[in-house]
Amino acid sequence: MLIKELYEKIHKNISLRISGKDEVIDRVIIAAIAGGHVLLDDVPGTGKTTLAKALAASVDGIYSRVQFTPDLLPTDITGVNIYDMKKQEFSFRKGAVFTNILLADEINRAAPRTQSALLECMEEKQVTADGVTFRLPEPFLVIATQNPVELQGTFPLPEAQLDRFLFCLRMGYPERDKEKEMLSRAINGIAVLHSVASCENILKAQKELQSVRIADAVQDYLLDIAKVSREHSSVRTGLSPRGIIALADASRGYAAINGRDYVTPDDVKAVAADVMAHRLILKGASYGDKLEEKRKLAEDILEKVSVPKDQIWNC
Repeated sequence: MLIKELYEKIHKNISLRISGKDEVIDRVIIAAIAGGHVLLDDVPGTGKTTLAKALAASVDGIYSRVQFTPDLLPTDITGVNIYDMKKQEFSFRKGAVFTNILLADEINRAAPRTQSALLECMEEKQVTADGVTFRLPEPFLVIATQNPVELQGTFPLPEAQLDRFLFCLRMGYPERDKEKEMLSRAINGIAVLHSVASCENILKAQKELQSVRIADAVQDYLLDIAKVSREHSSVRTGLSPRGIIALADASRGYAAINGRDYVTPDDVKAVAADVMAHRLILKGASYGDKLEEKRKLAEDILEKVSVPKDQIWNC
């Protein structure tokens, strides 16, 4: 199954639940295809959890949801060794992270030590418990949500964890006509979603994505963006090497869902703000900094970088 075909099937299915948020749906599908993770950062009631559940319903895989709370323990997520009295030995009981799609709801309500339980899972797709490493199922995707306006009883995500999310997205309020469509669905009955893709389809798409080409000029463009982000007067810490790779992967995914096997500078520009904003650490930054401010800064960085022209991108 080609990436574009897979994308269209999943997008159409999710749109039965989510109205007027095509760009956000695109990014979530790209993350699944690129093997990345998504942070949905928005006020309550905008459809963050609904979007995650719609994606899970669209893919025939294992889905787990964890409601993050201050008393949640790391072992609740990763698993724990339990002593079996009958066998007279310890056995590992797998946690919620052993899944294909994990919804980490209100992730910033959990204590830092619990948040850190996801670091190894998200980066290396494995869990280490008492010196033994367990591989997670493939594909593995974390969709986390958080409320940016409620600070009491929450803990800021550390920069190392933010850097592991491919995208940080805002749902936003829908346009009036789309909101009316959503209201009508709620009144008349919400459609039951059925899977339109398998985990095998996602894995094949991930493998196919590796064949999407990035010309030398576009690679230099990515490096220039990172350089300018690190030297910007308002930025304390710019795009990391992992951030550059994430931007490349996201650009590949954007090109692929648009039916191309090569990346153009326009592909990079289309996804750059969603990849960069949460990775930028501003000078004098404090918890509660608005994501929109960082998005505008990311757009300013893009304007300062010269776009390569008159190139043949599909070579």
